[in-house]
Amino acid sequence: MSYTGRCACGAVTLAIAGAPITARQCWCRQCQQIAAGGPTHNAMFATQDVTIHGDLTGHHYVAASGNTITQSFCTACGTPVMGQSDARPQFRVIRLGTLDAPHDIRPLMAIWTEDAPAWAAIDPALEQFPRQPPPPSIPEPS
Repeated sequence: MSYTGRCACGAVTLAIAGAPITARQCWCRQCQQIAAGGPTHNAMFATQDVTIHGDLTGHHYVAASGNTITQSFCTACGTPVMGQSDARPQFRVIRLGTLDAPHDIRPLMAIWTEDAPAWAAIDPALEQFPRQPPPPSIPEPS
């Protein structure tokens, strides 16, 4: 399984050589700020499966989880491309909007739901976590 993607202007491209570990909808306040008030939609991949070409700039902050998060954006157009946590260097969290369509990835869970605004429409079929869920494990190669 593989995926490709790009930012809005095409200056940053992605090649992903593996299946997602999981996919999430995140309602934390920082994600709401970069997603114009709604959640971000993200797929988590093994770091070694993700190749990114082009110039990214990063913003670092300490999240409510206590982890230092780096949000990476295209330097040319500002498209959010990726997030990563210092606590989980084995993962790269790719914004679903950067992946070339069509793709088969959809969120399986909603996280940080306690930060969601009262008007948020969270799919009841998604597994929900009020805060940070336990970290997923990387499947063993077959």
